[in-house]
This record gives sequence, C-alpha cells and structure tokens, in this order.
Amino acid sequence: MRVLGIIPARFASSRFPGKPLALIHGKTMIQRVYEQALKSTSLNRVIVATDDERILNHVLQFGGEAMMTSENHQSGTDRCHEVLNALKEEYDVIVNIQGDEPYIDPAQIEMVVRAFENPQTEISSLAKKITQSEELFSPNAVKVVVGDYHQALYFSRWPIPFLRGVEEQNYLLKGSFYKHIGLYAYRDQVLNSICSLPQATLEKAESLEQLRWLSAGFKIIMSYTQLETPAIDTPDDLLKLTNNN
Repeated sequence: MRVLGIIPARFASSRFPGKPLALIHGKTMIQRVYEQALKSTSLNRVIVATDDERILNHVLQFGGEAMMTSENHQSGTDRCHEVLNALKEEYDVIVNIQGDEPYIDPAQIEMVVRAFENPQTEISSLAKKITQSEELFSPNAVKVVVGDYHQALYFSRWPIPFLRGVEEQNYLLKGSFYKHIGLYAYRDQVLNSICSLPQATLEKAESLEQLRWLSAGFKIIMSYTQLETPAIDTPDDLLKLTNNN
C-alpha cells in the first residue's frame, strides 16, 4: 500500500496571516510539521501543498517537497485533491496532515493509515475521549458519535449525544463523549469522489465539511486515541506554546 502525506498550508489566514512561517524556537511551524510527518513509517512521500510562493520557497530551502496549488480552494481536502491529480505516481491512501500542529505525533498518522488494512475503509480519522466540561460545551471542539463498527454517525459543534433528564454539569458523569481529532486519510478514488460533491445542508449548518461526506453515504472509520497535540489558530496560541516548551 502506497501512502502519500500532504500538508495543506495557506498563507492568508484571517486569524493568523502567514501562520506556516511563524517561528517556534528557531524553526518555522511548517518545517516542524513536515519533519514530524517524515518520522511516520507509513508515509512513502510527504508534500506541502501551498498557495503562496513564500511558503513554497521556504519548504524547498530546508530540503522539503512542496507544490503550488490554487488560491481558491475552500478546504485542505480540496488542496490534497489537486496535488494527487498533479502527480504522475499513484497512491492508494492520502493522509491530510494539519499544517498548524507543529508537534503532531507520528503515531497519530500510523493510526489513520492502519485503518486501511480493512479493504472496506473509505475514510479514516481519530477521536479522543473528552474529560473537561469546558471542551465538551465549546463550539470550537468538534464532537463525534461513533457506532458499533467504528463508523462515525455524526459530527457536531454541540455536545452529542443529548442526555435526557441530565443537567449539563453532570454530563461527563453520566455519559461518554468524544472529540474529533482532525486528521484524515482517504482512499485515492474516494478523495476524487468527495471533492466533486456539492455542499450539504448539514455541512452548512455546522460548518463541518465531513458532514458532506456522511450525507452522501461515505463511511468515516474512527480510531480512538489518547494523543492530542496543540494546534495553533491564533498568535496567542503560538505564544502559549512557546512559553510552555
């Protein structure tokens, strides 16, 4: 099984412009993500997919591989799709690696790839048990409900499932809740298919692209992990990370 790792990296972020080039203890964020991805034994190749020549040139300068992609993509999934179709080599599985997690654990990548040992797997991702009420009720933490066969049933920014007759402060005492860790892997033909889908009503309601795939009948197989590395969304997040490391 040939596996391609792609790291989407946009320069124009509304909350943190130029984020991939932000320095973390002497190295840029994108270099740290790239180097962590290279540690994964599952990946045959790693490419940064960017829309900005400054990021492209920087990746090439530190010895990485990068490719220019359209400025008009709505998601990292679309950017991965463009890279896949531009390559002459064929890959069975494509891993979409978040470009704002400078300390991503290679074990997380191994987990999403391992799910494809089952030939029926179309898309895979990760879930982590929620232990803090603040996270459970935060719309920034995406929740997922998983079925008996490890398939994702639904994703939401609201706590799911709803616990009837239980006060919010007792939710974690009475039920189990899982946070979605946004690392995806797709079979090559599935990636081609999901990038041709129109936006779904549920996707628009929650602002979650994975609901487009579920709505169209694709299955997302979830693996449970205890690993979660910090994501950098804002300059404040970066400051906290550098102060703590």
